[in-house]
Amino acid sequence: MSTRNWWFAGLAGVIAVSIALPQAQRGEAVAAEKPTALTTPVAKADARVMKLKDAVSADVLSMYDLGQQMVDSVFSFGELGFQEFETTRYLTGILQQNGFTIETNIAGIPTAWVARYGSGRPVIALGSDVDGIPQASQKPGVAYRDEIVPGAPGHGEGHNSGTPLNILAAIAVKRVMEREKLPGTIMIWPGVAEEQLGTKAYYVRAGLFKNVDAVLYNHVGSNLSTTWGDSSGNGLVSVEYTFEGETAHSAGAPWRGRSALDAVELMNAGWNYRREHLRLQQRSHYVITNGGDQPNVVPRNASVWYYFRETTHDGIKNLWEVGDKMAEGASLMTNTKWSSKVLGSAWPSHMNRTLAETMHANIAAVGLPQWSDADVQLAKATQRELGVPEVGLTTRLADQVRGRESQPDDDKRGGGSDDIGDISWTVPTVSLSFPANFQAGPGHNWANAIAMATPIAHKGTVAGARVQAMTLLDLITRPDVLAQSREYYEKVQTKNQQYTPLIRPQDQPAVHLNKAIMDRYRPEMRKFYYDSTKYKTYLDQLGIKYPTVRTTPSTQAQK
Repeated sequence: MSTRNWWFAGLAGVIAVSIALPQAQRGEAVAAEKPTALTTPVAKADARVMKLKDAVSADVLSMYDLGQQMVDSVFSFGELGFQEFETTRYLTGILQQNGFTIETNIAGIPTAWVARYGSGRPVIALGSDVDGIPQASQKPGVAYRDEIVPGAPGHGEGHNSGTPLNILAAIAVKRVMEREKLPGTIMIWPGVAEEQLGTKAYYVRAGLFKNVDAVLYNHVGSNLSTTWGDSSGNGLVSVEYTFEGETAHSAGAPWRGRSALDAVELMNAGWNYRREHLRLQQRSHYVITNGGDQPNVVPRNASVWYYFRETTHDGIKNLWEVGDKMAEGASLMTNTKWSSKVLGSAWPSHMNRTLAETMHANIAAVGLPQWSDADVQLAKATQRELGVPEVGLTTRLADQVRGRESQPDDDKRGGGSDDIGDISWTVPTVSLSFPANFQAGPGHNWANAIAMATPIAHKGTVAGARVQAMTLLDLITRPDVLAQSREYYEKVQTKNQQYTPLIRPQDQPAVHLNKAIMDRYRPEMRKFYYDSTKYKTYLDQLGIKYPTVRTTPSTQAQK
């Protein structure tokens, strides 16, 4: 018997004693210890576990104000990737106050940390992202463009809500573990610099998930839902190409210069011509991060930063190889040298069926929040402002959990990426989408920040925390679920595909990213940090009437 299976068998006995199951239920628990067929739905929790789940759900509801304060505080920090210092200080402080131990500087990343409670198996890790979006500063609850600090970053993705959700869930389950003397370890980690796909592959490389039995991830959305199987999105590799030439007087002796900027522009032109002959699944985009110093000096150095996205690991590698060839060609045409460095990466994700089915049962039990008339008014006013369908807020759950395991690669058209993919190929993983936002903005945009420090975000985060807490308790108390999730991971997910990191041994986290932006805007942003000791909500602190909507049609909606 393997060490892992021995632990599954042993834990069943410990739980039976610690929560004092009646004889009939004790027999059911032992029978459920054996992994069921992969096509068989996960067995339902017994009555005692259901009662404990009701308790943690109620406990999360009792912490609504704490959830609101965390969501509003992280929103007010508005920090970009690798620069989440205020967010780190604040969230780890709350966890320490609630009995969690903190480890910092994970994988050599200053804003990365891990919080732990408990001991022994199972080890369940809770993760979510914490970084913001450039130029997304926006007053919450205002259904049109209204910046807090002009030009500053903000939470135009909603990453201010996910880690507060996990903290609420973890505190509630910790209390049950203490009261019932349940074995196990809760581990909380932040997705630092997710917008740069900058850290999770390094977490994996550092061994952060080596002894973890399952990962419960979450991401803000507009409904309570989860999925299993292959993601509809892409993985990617993020590469910055730098060219080196020679300076010269741009007017006096341009023939003596070798322009690195010419090389950048030729690479970009070549890539844009090549797009026609790439698979439909690819998504690729770039920004010029260094275009030279001034017009009258031939640029000696210039850089361009690419995201190469594809639906498969091999597809990503192929795009990267094409990018290297483009750089080589541009270098030859301009008589410059080129080099490259990886700034981030993400595998296409694959979520665990057993964990998703277990989570979906808890989603059905919790249900969607009750939206107020003001909530719906904000959503519809924002949708009207942006000229998209006025659908308001989600009021119906999906009937069943969706799966994508059998979807042919040719049918996938790709899209966004999340470096949770690297973790999902390392340990059984599931992701919860929770309704702290609504359908309106295009993503990575100021409009996606409008709801994120309002009652919509507060209610949606708490609803998600109830689901996360109940699912976490399932995994702490039910070895059958973990055994079946491991079976799916080993016999289905990784049967024909093994994880090989896209990052290379020489690659290191790009911790320099976004420092200049935050150094520029942080002093002004600091004036607007949320003070929960003086104001009940961030809306109160900013003096915002909820909701604030236009009284005349917007020019955007008229286009």
